[in-house]
Parts: sequence; C-alpha cells; structure tokens
Amino acid sequence: MLWLAAASLAGTAIEFYDFFVYGTAAALVLGPLFFPTFSTVAGTLAAFGTFGVGFVARPLGSALFGHIGDRRGRRPVLVLSLLLTGVSTAAVGCVPSYGTIGVGAPVLLLALRFLQGLGLGGEWGGAVLLTAEHAPAGRRALWSSFPQIGPAVGFLLANGVMLALSATLSDPQFAQWGWRVPFWAAGALALGGLWVRSSLPESPRFLEIDEHARVPLAEVVRHHWRLVLLTAGALAVGYAVFYAVTTWSLAYGTERLGVSRTVMLVCIMAAVVVKGALTPVMALLGDRYGRRPLCLVGCTVSALWSFPMVALLATGQPLLMFIGFTGALVAFVTMFSVVAAYLPELYEPRVRCTGAAVGYNLGGVVGGALTPIVATALAQHDGRVPWGVGAYLAGVALLSLGCFALLPETGPAPVAAVEPVTGRARSMG
Repeated sequence: MLWLAAASLAGTAIEFYDFFVYGTAAALVLGPLFFPTFSTVAGTLAAFGTFGVGFVARPLGSALFGHIGDRRGRRPVLVLSLLLTGVSTAAVGCVPSYGTIGVGAPVLLLALRFLQGLGLGGEWGGAVLLTAEHAPAGRRALWSSFPQIGPAVGFLLANGVMLALSATLSDPQFAQWGWRVPFWAAGALALGGLWVRSSLPESPRFLEIDEHARVPLAEVVRHHWRLVLLTAGALAVGYAVFYAVTTWSLAYGTERLGVSRTVMLVCIMAAVVVKGALTPVMALLGDRYGRRPLCLVGCTVSALWSFPMVALLATGQPLLMFIGFTGALVAFVTMFSVVAAYLPELYEPRVRCTGAAVGYNLGGVVGGALTPIVATALAQHDGRVPWGVGAYLAGVALLSLGCFALLPETGPAPVAAVEPVTGRARSMG
C-alpha cells in the first residue's frame, strides 16, 4: 500500500509540475514574449487566458480518460495521461516567441496548453481511484491524501527551478531561454514517472465489477448530473484560493507592488510547504470525524480569511505576505485533503472514474481558470489593497459552502456512499 501511494504521489507531482510551471511562466514572462503588442496588464490577462484554457480542457480529459478508466481500468489512465502531459509540456519550451513566428506563437501555446489540460484531467481520477480502491476503509482519507500531496510537490519543483533560474540569470537571459528550461525538464520527469507507474497493480474494486458501463459519461449525465454540479461548485473555492495565491498574487506582487519575483516565489513556496505538510494530518481528521465537516470548515475559513489575505499581500512585506498565503492554503487543505476519498465514495464503482474526475475538474473551470483573470481585472480598479479580489474569493467560498451543505456525508462509514438525488447506497468497496 505504501509503494502504491508513493507511486501515485510521484506521478501526480510530475503532472502538476507540468501544469504549474506554465502558470508561473504566465505570471512572469509569457505576456511580453507572446503578446508583445499588448499593454502590461493586457499581456498578463492574455497569458492568463492561455493558462485558463488548460482548465477548460481538464473536464474533457476527465471524460476521455474516465471512459478508459471505467471500461479498461484505472492503471492505463495513469500511463496515458502522464505521457500526454509530459510531451505537451516539453513542447511548450520549444515554441518560438511572437518576435520569431508572429501570431503562430500564441496559437501553438494555446494548443499545447489544451493538451496539457487533457492529460491532467485524466490524471487525478486514475491516481486517486487506484489509491482509494486499494485503501482500507478506516484509513481511506489518509492513503488517498498522498496523491493530494502531489500538487504541492509539483508546485515546489516547478517554482524551485524557476526560482533558481531567476536568481542566477539576468533578466534578458531569463526572458530569452531561462524560462524554457523547466519545460524541457518535464520530458525527463515524465520518463521517470512512466517507469514508476509501469509496475502498479490494477484496482481490485475495478476487477470486481461485473458489468462495466457502456458509455460512462452518458450514464453520469443521465443519473448523476446533480451530483456532478454540486461537487463542481463545492470544489470551486479550493481552486480559486490556490490559484489566487500561487498564480495571481505572483503577477500582482511583481507588477503592481514592485516586489522581486524571487521574494514572491519564496513566500508562496514556503506557504505551499506548510500546506503539503498538513495534508495527511487533515486527512487523518477526515477519517476520524468525516469528510463533509472538514469541507464545511475549510469553506467558512476561506470566506473569512479572503480579506485579511489580500490586505497582507498589499503590504509587500515578505513575512506578512507569507502569513496571508499560509492562512489561505491551510483553509484550502482542510477541504482538499479529504476530497480524494470523498468524491469516489459519492459515485458508484461502474462510473466512478468518470463521475469523480469530471466533477473535480469542472470545479477547476469555475475556480481555477477564471480566478487569475477576474482577480487581475478587479485589482485594476482598487487602490493599494485589492478588496475586490477579497470579495470575489469570499463569494466563491460561500457558493462552495452551499454546495457542500447539500452533499451527504460518506465517511468514516466503511462501505456506504450515498448519491443525493436518489438516496441510493453505493458500495465503495
């Protein structure tokens, strides 16, 4: 079980490294390189627009790879999604700038970002289900939290490489070729991840299914549409908070506040370290007290902390920004440490890979794709403190709070999962 959890964590970390390195590059350099005819703010918005395309592609990837996962098994999903994400990410590092090939540059960037999103959309469902369906019921949240640590590790890897390059290269060197290095490294990381995942066993719960869904997505839409919408709305706040901290604030701090990118990266990375370390701790609480209570607490804290976070960010002081980021990410991890156990428990096994992954990644469209764009636009109309961004984050948190309130509890009861539309019990296995 430990090897399986570690392998899921490693693969998820690699895929999220691929995804996050693009977000960091979008905040720092992609605007001037690929949208040079735009103003600084408009260029950042355009770069964040290509960033958002990855989130739009993720539910499509969930449907595509979810079909494979529900029909052919969870294990093939892990290999195919990692391969697609790794190749497309390495290719981003080879795209010429606007000054070299003109409008073809942002078009290529957009297409590769879309492929990144497709791959990552399949990754989460496969990695989480393979771990959750092997885990003992009483420790399902704990073991399922290992893939949830992967995003923190991937973020630290991506930003650690960016930080090292930013600190050692001049601005012209970084803009010319330095930003490309983390993308090229994705190819090597993907090869390592494929080697690790090649030895993983198939989910025993999948092997026990007597009749597989013919078209899993159609069955999910027909019978579980309300559940999908509720889970998407519930998870939106997690994405909004995470990308407000890790992507929007990076651009805001460097462009609006004049803080060096090195200082901003260090502050954000330190907060992500705390978030990663707390993930298994919160998951243990989820195994003891249930999934839904932690999610409700996380939403409430997110709503309350949104205004202090933007106020602390606006100071431009490293320690205060770190405190603001850490508070937001602790609220985030209170929810997301348990959703890897919670979502699979809500869906019946025959459509679990599709249903859980589509709901999870639709939340990313609402919370992740829009947040950097909306926050950048709102911040232009505020003074020193971007109160509009705080109000936006609080509003998303209240939306998610309402959705979680409508979802049933599933744990720590060992086998039952309840679909809220029909009330029928679903065996988690």
